Amino acid sequence: MPVVLGDTDRDADRFRFTLADDVAVVETSTKLDQYLENHPDEDLVVVGPDVTMAVACEVAETYRLRRPHLGVVLMRRRMEVSTMSEALRAGVREVVLADDVEALVGACKRSMAVSEQLRNVEMGDGSARRGKIILVFSSKGGCGKTTVATNLAAALSTGGEGSSVCLLDFDLETGDVAIALQLDPTRTISDALGMQGGLDERAMASLVVPYKAHMDALLAPTRPSDAEFVSATLAGEILTVAADMYDYVVVDAPPAFTDVVLKCFDMADVYVLLTTLDMPALKNLKVTVDTLDNLGFPRSKWQVVLNRGGSRVGLTASDVERTIGVPISIEIPSSVEVPARLNEGITVVEANPRHVVGKAFLELADRLRKATSLTKQSATRAAEPAKRSFFKRG
Repeated sequence: MPVVLGDTDRDADRFRFTLADDVAVVETSTKLDQYLENHPDEDLVVVGPDVTMAVACEVAETYRLRRPHLGVVLMRRRMEVSTMSEALRAGVREVVLADDVEALVGACKRSMAVSEQLRNVEMGDGSARRGKIILVFSSKGGCGKTTVATNLAAALSTGGEGSSVCLLDFDLETGDVAIALQLDPTRTISDALGMQGGLDERAMASLVVPYKAHMDALLAPTRPSDAEFVSATLAGEILTVAADMYDYVVVDAPPAFTDVVLKCFDMADVYVLLTTLDMPALKNLKVTVDTLDNLGFPRSKWQVVLNRGGSRVGLTASDVERTIGVPISIEIPSSVEVPARLNEGITVVEANPRHVVGKAFLELADRLRKATSLTKQSATRAAEPAKRSFFKRG
């Protein structure tokens, strides 16, 4: 049952009609504090349109840390960009127009779903934990990055004891995760732009789109122009919070060494370096490994993956290894099963795990589980040699 912070009896009747007959209505923030103290299981506060922004923001900021499960939905008579920005910075989950009943009901349902997810995360592991960040990268487009990232995320979420996975589409201008998984991009990274400096688990839960059990996705912006506003700092916040919420964070990166991508390399536990059996891809892989070497990123984190392996195009896996001087961890076979499942909006791992491609992704997931486990063990024994970070050069 939500509690409404409103000013008049007329508001009380209206909210009871819109939300529920037994909705609680309080007139002041003091009475709201008293009500919430007596109702520790309450997860939603609706702030009426006549409550000042100062009071609304104070409520959101107060309970953001004190009671992170509690969601705040704000109603306004006019929707202004400055109002939305101020509200989001304070920790308000959604802002809706006062006369839009459907929007209010939808916002309340979404907020309650976020609260439930946050409670489930807390119940699943009461102690702080850091999930493993896996970066899928190729400096050449067309190598199947999104296919590998989506199938790898699906494989990680089905193995073991149902590991939780977040798939981040950091290909900010042309990301295809939403299309590949047929997800409705109602929420994207663009919605995080006003949260920089204050992103937390509650905010992250409001940004991700559920795909299936144990697997969520944070989608790329639907407007490519938003990409320039996503900074490396914001990317780092997203990765940090996601790693606190999920067992594995799989990043689908763009084919370029942008500031955001280099931040991902700084924070990732494993790099899946992708290539195919063609000269342009091989040349770009060589450039990638040389760049990583020059920046001091440890080879212990590298996992070279040959996508569409087995194709008879005049090059072999041995040619790849000889050129880059790094062994291939695994080959993903070429198969019509991949585009067929892609057109259906489902991964091969889910549709046909016994298929040779499905088996390859499951094997890759197992390798990465072991690799991240070994990385953690070695980190506890001794710190890695200092590397030249792109963000701390001098």
